Amino acid sequence: MKIIFAGTPEFAATALASLHAAGFDIPLVLTQPDRPAGRGMQLHASAVKQFALAHGISVAQPVSLKIDGKDPQAAAEAHALLASTPHDVMVVAAYGLILPQSILDIPPRGCINIHASLLPRWRGAAPIHRAVEAGDRETGVTIMQMDAGLDTGPMLAMQSVPIAASDTTASLHDRLAKLGGDMIVDTLRKLASGPLAATPQPCEGVNYAAKISKDEAALDFTQPAELLARKIRAFDPFPGAAAHFDGTAVKFWHAEPVAAGAWQPGQVIAANAEDGVVVACGEGALRVGELQKPGGKRLPAVEFLKGFALEGGRFS
Repeated sequence: MKIIFAGTPEFAATALASLHAAGFDIPLVLTQPDRPAGRGMQLHASAVKQFALAHGISVAQPVSLKIDGKDPQAAAEAHALLASTPHDVMVVAAYGLILPQSILDIPPRGCINIHASLLPRWRGAAPIHRAVEAGDRETGVTIMQMDAGLDTGPMLAMQSVPIAASDTTASLHDRLAKLGGDMIVDTLRKLASGPLAATPQPCEGVNYAAKISKDEAALDFTQPAELLARKIRAFDPFPGAAAHFDGTAVKFWHAEPVAAGAWQPGQVIAANAEDGVVVACGEGALRVGELQKPGGKRLPAVEFLKGFALEGGRFS
């Protein structure tokens, strides 16, 4: 089978690598345009583009795929390129651009999506973050036949993964990316032998996993410690949950909820080598494993305290 692949971040690059290693013919990769990143805001290629170029795969980076969108000429050129590239199916993973029906209609065997959720639990851009933030006990990967809706197409395959109490978005991402790569290889091998059974998604249990915003990173210590601990794990590694201490933004990593008496929310209950850093919340308190100040490294709480005094203070 010949595959056109569309994806952008590391999650998608893992799937692309699995398809390449399995010997599939990949004549073309679509990925988002290079974006400025880092302190110097230099243009950086996506993880998918880097893999494709390193393995001699042609790359296209249209800014839009909608003929009636912001760049109709670029969209028309993308349509023409896809139509003229011999292929059987398009595989899509965290691409970042909406595929209109005119694109979905091009591949002879349709477009197949790798989605990091047990659909329809988390449709949308940030299913891994939202599963951790919500306290889900499991998530997984769904291989889906795409339609014009947002992650609404019928399901071709699904596998679940437990979410451990210590899981962050980073650790869960890596497991799901590997699983997604394995599943798409298996799915396409089966598809090569004939049509696959497709199961419509249930109408119940639909949630929208909105894209993560930096504005969500602020910790509100009037909330329960359990909720804040999940938020800290969900926002690891990006954007990093944070609070202010005497005007300085401090990021929190690896926090766990603990019991506490009646304290003012945000009050530092402990900040020493024996107890670590403990901060009062609306219910209970957070014991913080790592902290980070602007421009600094993530440090274990005891190491952080050597250069940043917290005792007797309060986070806001």
